[in-house]
Amino acid sequence: MMKTHRWLFGIAALAIAGHAPAQFPSRPITMVVGFAPGGGTDTVARILAKTVSEGLGQQVVVDNKAGAGGNIATDYVAKAAPDGHTILLGNVGSLTVAPHLLASLPYDPLRDFAPITMAVVFANVIVVHPSVPAKTLAEFVRLAKEKPGQLTYGSSGIGGAGHLAGELLRIMAGIDLVHVPYKGGGPAMQGLLGGQISAYFATPVAAGPHMKAGKARAIASTGTTRSPFLPEVPTVAESGYPGYEAINWYAYVAPAKTPKDIVERLNREIVRALGSPEVKELLAKQGLEPKPSTPEELARTMEREYATWGRVVKEAKITAN
Repeated sequence: MMKTHRWLFGIAALAIAGHAPAQFPSRPITMVVGFAPGGGTDTVARILAKTVSEGLGQQVVVDNKAGAGGNIATDYVAKAAPDGHTILLGNVGSLTVAPHLLASLPYDPLRDFAPITMAVVFANVIVVHPSVPAKTLAEFVRLAKEKPGQLTYGSSGIGGAGHLAGELLRIMAGIDLVHVPYKGGGPAMQGLLGGQISAYFATPVAAGPHMKAGKARAIASTGTTRSPFLPEVPTVAESGYPGYEAINWYAYVAPAKTPKDIVERLNREIVRALGSPEVKELLAKQGLEPKPSTPEELARTMEREYATWGRVVKEAKITAN
């Protein structure tokens, strides 16, 4: 009888151990970003890291793996262990645009990740040099039609959010704009201020001081609603092109096959952090709007953006070279 009791006790212990969830997190969380320290994605990651760390009860370490427009970091996380201890703060470029630009991309953003939550969104603002005789988007489009191939717009690089926003406008408005890629947002803004380009799709924070100084003029913003940072500037959609939307966003994803309960825990803590008054204030100073979501909502956003930018890349014949 004693042996039988011991055997039954052993079976019960194994059953309990087999169903007991492993403690998460059991070690520090690595929050990977695909750009160098000081950039927009890095700034958001560092703003959130402290509050998320407090909620999880483990240190959150920001790991910068810069290069290839964020694709190196994205691939790294796609291949990481699916245990929730390595997550990515990715962006629209690496998560929805890159697959359409690079045939040899080593990851599939819709297959290789478990969406956690959207983090922040922000619209660009179309600014023109003061020498351009256009105070509204309608006037800019009219001018472009009168002078096909003569108006230029700058971006921070081929395939970036600004480039795609410009191509979407070019397609929807039926105008001939010439794209001028720069090696970053700073050089592109300098190109506009120096009159080398007619227009630039800039972030509100970058454009604001130059607008106030009269060195740049805003004619439209690229979001579905007016930017809270530039409420006086109409959107492209309300300026005659309904359906136009070109929003920059940063979102959190984990490797595919990360257990659902871990994804839900990460979602809960990151969403809580995004709702923190301190975090909101710090993000607002960067011109960023917190936009927490469920994992399912983020998955739908990624699918929609993947389709939209795939169509734009194809129609505009954009290549990575």
